[in-house]
Amino acid sequence: MHRDNIDSDLTHSSLRGQFLLAMPGMQDPRFQHAIALVCEHTPDGTMAIVLNVPSKVHWREVFDQLSLDDASLRGEEVVLLGGPVSPEQGFVLHGAGTTFDSTVEVNEDISLTASRDILESLASGRGPDDVLVALGYAGWGPGQLEEELVENAWLTLPAEPEILFATPCEKRWQTAAARHGIDLSGIGSQAGHA
Repeated sequence: MHRDNIDSDLTHSSLRGQFLLAMPGMQDPRFQHAIALVCEHTPDGTMAIVLNVPSKVHWREVFDQLSLDDASLRGEEVVLLGGPVSPEQGFVLHGAGTTFDSTVEVNEDISLTASRDILESLASGRGPDDVLVALGYAGWGPGQLEEELVENAWLTLPAEPEILFATPCEKRWQTAAARHGIDLSGIGSQAGHA
C-alpha cells in the first residue's frame, strides 16, 4: 500500500474507541509500553487516556480532596496517569449505560466522564462498577497521530472492555496484543495495523 493511501485512510477514518499500543521501538519515554484508549479523534486532533501507568495517588485521596466521604470500599484503588496533558484534570472511563453531567460515549461499551458527579457516585458506593480513574490525557495536534502511525510508533486494535476493567494495569499492553495474536516481544520498529 502506498504511503498516500495510508495517509488518506487514516485521515478519513476515526480511531475513536480504538486502543493504541506503543510499538517496542517507541522513542518517547512517556509512552514506552503504553496502551491508550482513543476517546476523541477528529481533523482537529486526538485525545486518549493511557491505561497502564499507575500514579502514587489512590481514589481516597481524590475523594478527600473533594471533601467526599469514602463509602465505596474502593479507596485503595490507584489513579492512573492518563497522559502528560492537563495532569491536574480527572477523567473517569466506565462501562456504557450510566450517564453523568459530562459523559461522552467513546464506543458502545465504554464512556468517558470528567464531571464531579461521577466521583460523588463512586465515593458513595453507587458505581458504576466498571471504572478507571485517570489524571491527565495524551493529546495530538492535527495529523500528528496519523504521522506517528505511518512511522509505526503505534499499533491500533479494537478496544475491549475486558482489557480496561478486568485486566491488571501492568498486563494491559501485552494482553491486548496477545488477544489479537500479536507477540510484541517479537516485533521491531517495522510494523503495521491490525
